[in-house]
Amino acid sequence: MSFSFDHLAKAFADQSIALYDFYRTRLEPNMHYHGHRDRPTQKCGIIIGMQGSADFIFNRQRIVHMLPGKTMLGGYNQHLELKTGEEGFDYCLLHYMPLHPEAEGAEQLLAITEFNPIHDAILLTLAEQLQKASAVPGNMGQLEKKSAFYRLLHFVLHAEYHHQNKEIYPIMDETIAYIQTYYMETLTLEDLASRYQMKAKYFSHLFHKYVGTSPIDYLIGYRMDRAHEMLMTGRFTVAEVAQNVGYRDAYYFSRLFKKHKGMPPSKVQM
Repeated sequence: MSFSFDHLAKAFADQSIALYDFYRTRLEPNMHYHGHRDRPTQKCGIIIGMQGSADFIFNRQRIVHMLPGKTMLGGYNQHLELKTGEEGFDYCLLHYMPLHPEAEGAEQLLAITEFNPIHDAILLTLAEQLQKASAVPGNMGQLEKKSAFYRLLHFVLHAEYHHQNKEIYPIMDETIAYIQTYYMETLTLEDLASRYQMKAKYFSHLFHKYVGTSPIDYLIGYRMDRAHEMLMTGRFTVAEVAQNVGYRDAYYFSRLFKKHKGMPPSKVQM
């Protein structure tokens, strides 16, 4: 099983990770390597294809075809064989493990997840930075390696995020900008969807996939943030703030504000 970039981003944000050795490895052409065929892998890894190609065969069933710019994560407790292509295979590998592999969500870090190839020189630069950081001794070196690892991981997940949403993200970015400009107006889901000749339910599904929340929940959250900024100035009444962020009913606004900010608007202080 593999997981989406969003699930992985949450898992890596929530879990503590131990990092181990970094390897830059060159495998010969047309070779069959079976170092983990009988002995399963003991750690996870982030693998970045640099040159050539190879098939990673897990448990004699799943085949991941690795190419330049392609990244793979996970692979814990797998029987693994490698078959290289005609040019051989050059790749980077950093082993990692969640400190609490039994914790909820950790299975997402152990499973095999492959990403679409990234044809961007930044990936090579980040891999080189990780290699250099891994050679720095001591605790400061460990900190630098972890920082480089998360920069690389963020870049890979962000690239996959845009790849999966390449057809919809211009529309969603425009919708977000529209909400941030006209949040004080009366905006409905139907209004937002009709701007792109979409049905409201489908538009909401796309927005949620891109942003992680519904269009209306995003609108409310944005309004509450702007309301909080106004209240912090101490220059406006609750009723004036409610009106300025799109609510005629100050009581209804106060209920929403308390739900989102954990306190009534009257208790906000500079």
